[in-house]
Amino acid sequence: MTERNFNLVVPLAQKATDMRTADTAGSVRVWSGAVSHSNIRVGDVESTIGTATPGIRTSTTATRTTTTRTTRCVAVPSAEWNAPDFTFTELVQAYFDCRRTKRSSASALAFEINLEHNLRSLYDELASGEYAPGRSLCFVITRPKAREVWAADFRDRIVHHLLHNHIAPRFYAGFIADSCACIPGRGTLYGAQRLESKVRSITQNWSKPAYYLKLDLANFFVSINKNIVRDLLARRITEPWWMCLAETILFHDPRQNFEYRGDVDQLTLVPMHKRLTEQGAHLGLPIGNLSSQFFANVYLDELDQFVKHRLRCRHYIRYVDDFLLLHTSSTWLNDAKQKIEVHLHGALGARLNPTKTILQPIERGIDFVGQVIKPWRRTLRRRTFNDSLSRVRSMAGEDLFETANSYFGLMRQASHGHHDRALLAKELMRRGHTIKSDLTKTFRKGSK
Repeated sequence: MTERNFNLVVPLAQKATDMRTADTAGSVRVWSGAVSHSNIRVGDVESTIGTATPGIRTSTTATRTTTTRTTRCVAVPSAEWNAPDFTFTELVQAYFDCRRTKRSSASALAFEINLEHNLRSLYDELASGEYAPGRSLCFVITRPKAREVWAADFRDRIVHHLLHNHIAPRFYAGFIADSCACIPGRGTLYGAQRLESKVRSITQNWSKPAYYLKLDLANFFVSINKNIVRDLLARRITEPWWMCLAETILFHDPRQNFEYRGDVDQLTLVPMHKRLTEQGAHLGLPIGNLSSQFFANVYLDELDQFVKHRLRCRHYIRYVDDFLLLHTSSTWLNDAKQKIEVHLHGALGARLNPTKTILQPIERGIDFVGQVIKPWRRTLRRRTFNDSLSRVRSMAGEDLFETANSYFGLMRQASHGHHDRALLAKELMRRGHTIKSDLTKTFRKGSK
């Protein structure tokens, strides 16, 4: 009897696994058609597979050896497999990408218990067109403001990564350089530094006056029209199978099958107009999924292209649904605002939040991505800084280490954050923590 083996058990985070198949009826070792030899990464833990006894599947890793007696082999996609436009290798890569930050979650651990079977089952469902998203997890976060979060199951997150890995590069290639958030290399620090360079450019190093217009979309994620997103995706996804998968994820309604975690009373903290449960079936993307973040960028790329190429605004930047226009004329910015409102309503079915519209001189400072850009300096937003001191003083000791280092990392992004870090360090030392000499991190109590 011929048996083929996978070794996908990886006990060490950030270590990939070498996937090989062996013909245990003889002594010849072959590579699976589902896993490409060229895709094995340096540093992988290799399986030790020699001449094995038929009916015995052996998986050897760096820290443990597991021998399982089985009565039949594990089916593996072959060259003759009538598969859709993706490979098992891509699915495995999506799994590795997905678990990078989710490995300790309950759903990830449950999936990894029977990893080979679960991955193969997911592949079969995708290949046959029978895949359907499962139950979502709903909970409410209260910081910085109350929001509903709809987290997909770990199994569905793998599919999100599979879709993202395949189609995202073609969309990223068309995005403007001033579009930030949920794009590799374009986080909050990128946004703050890029805005600062634009400010210095238009003011000629703070020597000339200029104005900024800050705009925000009202109820952004829960008001996104899925039909419009679908049309925007179809412009660049030409493969029928991938387009079908994108539609399956896009039009999935998590409200039909979900589990709520936490205090039910916290739902009352979320305003009715910001709840996904109060929107129509064709509206809203669930906050908390990679697919939602990507679809939101595709959706707002239409706005980016309009501002850059129709309004010809040279100094423009966007982070999710917050965006800024810089100009030497306040009249021009007011006129641009009117045109943006008309375009948003006609092209995207969106509208601006009038309570968050700001037009004022740049020299007063620009609050963007958690930092305040002023002449020759960037500082942390004062509200965030005050919250950090308040939380460090009052929070439980077991949570202090992670929270404090998160704030240190946030303050390090500001060009003039040394004073803020010094004040935070004093509060931590009062609670018995040791601080690194350059004020960039704290240590657990009792560690050196």
